[in-house]
Amino acid sequence: MTETMRAVVQRGYGSPDDVLELTEIERPVPGAGEVLVRLHATSVNTPDWILVTGTPAVLRLGSGLRRPSAPVRGSDIGGTVAAVGPGVTGLAPGDAVFGSGWRNRAGGGAGTFAEYTVAPADQVLRKPAELPFAEAAAAVMSGITALTAVRDVIAAGPGTRLLINGASGGVGTFAVQVAARLGARVTAVCSGRNAEFVRSLGAERVIDHTVDDYTRGAERYDAILDNVLNHAPAASARMLTPTGVYVPNSVGGGSRLLAGLPRMARAMTLLRLTGTRVRTVTCVPNRENLAAVAEQLGSGEVTAIVERSYPLDEAASAVAHMLGHRARGNIVITM
Repeated sequence: MTETMRAVVQRGYGSPDDVLELTEIERPVPGAGEVLVRLHATSVNTPDWILVTGTPAVLRLGSGLRRPSAPVRGSDIGGTVAAVGPGVTGLAPGDAVFGSGWRNRAGGGAGTFAEYTVAPADQVLRKPAELPFAEAAAAVMSGITALTAVRDVIAAGPGTRLLINGASGGVGTFAVQVAARLGARVTAVCSGRNAEFVRSLGAERVIDHTVDDYTRGAERYDAILDNVLNHAPAASARMLTPTGVYVPNSVGGGSRLLAGLPRMARAMTLLRLTGTRVRTVTCVPNRENLAAVAEQLGSGEVTAIVERSYPLDEAASAVAHMLGHRARGNIVITM
């Protein structure tokens, strides 16, 4: 007899309330090199709301024209191993774990807006005992992206002048903390209501984007991590030192068809035409990166900021919360 589970399934593209439905579907079975995880928590990330709304529409060419080929959203994992597939070692049923089912392609993976998911075993790690499932799940995509951007791509260190645009969001809150602990001098761009909050995370200076435009200031930066992409790349690049690096990390806004993709393309063109150092960041949820995030969380050096948790049957509201682009930290879904 086939076992089932509750899951939030996407029926098309559009408003979360219109296209996401809680229903019963078949429980996945782990294949070779995979684990089956009973989920306790997951989180909502940018790829989730992009796929729910289908914006930019051009990405539907890869995910499915009328609806995503993979119907369940989500990739971050906080849960307990329920079963292991052939060839899996180092993990066993009952292990508390965190990790990712992300396959690095549009709509790829089994999805985590559900009671169970399968994931590659090499993208799952035992969870630190003191770390709650919700915070562990919130730290996966946001935490790895921020760590990779700040530590590896930017190579921040003592005295690095780093501007983080979108400092109060999921990636931003991690990035501020990681950079500050590496000794960087962080300028955080966010709304005024979040100014004291980002200062408490380690920002040395805050720019209220509702009042001031950082691309018109006098300060110059060794690096800019742009999690919003709400300015022309050339305008941001002018704020860099001669050896500075610009890291675009957003699809930005724009037309429904292309959103901010043209702006991202212009950012990459900067590299060829002006010599500006433009680098991209990719989330690679391997065990090495998971271990690095776990170490920082376990030591208390970095905290996973969770603004709000929603139960599984309110997953549409969780995605809508992210769509408002005002979330402070991460949005979590619990089972």
